Amino acid sequence: MKITDVSLTLFAWDDIPPTQYGQHSRFAGSSALGLLRIATDDGVEGHAFLGSASNSAAIDGQGLITHLKPMLMGRDPMHREALVVDLWKRQRPAGVRTIGAVDVALWDLLGKAVGQPIHRLLGTYRESVPAYASSAVLASASAYAEQAVEFKENGWAAYKIHPPTRWREDIKVCEAVRNAVGDYTIMLDSTWAYDYPAALRVGRAVEEMEYHWYEDPLADQDIYNYVKLKQQLSIPILATEYPITGLDSYQPWIMLQATDYLRGDVAVKGGITTLVKAAHLAESFRMNYEVHHGGNSLNNVANLHVIASIRNTEFFEVLLPDGAQKYGLEQDIVVGRDGMVHVPNGPGLGAAIDFKLIERKKIAVLT
Repeated sequence: MKITDVSLTLFAWDDIPPTQYGQHSRFAGSSALGLLRIATDDGVEGHAFLGSASNSAAIDGQGLITHLKPMLMGRDPMHREALVVDLWKRQRPAGVRTIGAVDVALWDLLGKAVGQPIHRLLGTYRESVPAYASSAVLASASAYAEQAVEFKENGWAAYKIHPPTRWREDIKVCEAVRNAVGDYTIMLDSTWAYDYPAALRVGRAVEEMEYHWYEDPLADQDIYNYVKLKQQLSIPILATEYPITGLDSYQPWIMLQATDYLRGDVAVKGGITTLVKAAHLAESFRMNYEVHHGGNSLNNVANLHVIASIRNTEFFEVLLPDGAQKYGLEQDIVVGRDGMVHVPNGPGLGAAIDFKLIERKKIAVLT
């Protein structure tokens, strides 16, 4: 089997609601996703999505075609590990998100070629996972409390706060949510907002309120202060979602004991291959590897296959609102009344792409 073509179809994503997740991410209106297609001489194809509501595929798409396509053409897609090693050599000009999309498409192609879902190729550990709701920034403490109660009553496993990122106000939000939900699993993701003194104050507050974890309180590469913070707190600290890079970025965090859990997703860490390796690395240190939202619907399916194949991820993240996260599939991932999501069992990713929508919304085809 040989790769005969690589193309990226850009398609419009309109009517995205105004959404904010902290100081780093504010968006609304429209974006573009890219449908990556890797074709072979056997007629088997692999697919992936590139882009998100906040990062148009038009930004990274040409880099994928210019820098990664030549590395793939004429190669055997079954030699995925060798291909991925070569793709990482083009990280600087192409970017990590493009490597992630190609890696996901290669796994999808492999699954279709052998008639098995990706999680079975990785080694299935489970076929359903508890889901948690992950808020946007909301207008008031009471709005967070009301939303948390709604998801608790609907049977979801947990609720996570993306706060306003002003530390005094953030503590009040956390208090309001804890008072509203009572004995229920809640987490705080402060999106890299604080300096060390503020991070310590907030950390001590949510620790006393028995929050489940404390995510990204400090700047994403501030390992020095993460080490200090971890020494002062008993609540689990979750870092390493960023920077956007590969497996080797986790080394200093483990060696310096700067975080309790590791973090990543197929978009920002370079695909399924990196996630599985990183999760196994974390497992060797008895650490959780909590998989982050993937930025688009098909990335979340890929994330779910990884989660189903490892034992050290506790939850599946559902980032809110749906209108800023779900697009391009005939049927997206659904959280059941039992608070669980189920991994697809069709070949490859096992998700039905909405090809009719993509054709209607097509902007361009990059080849």
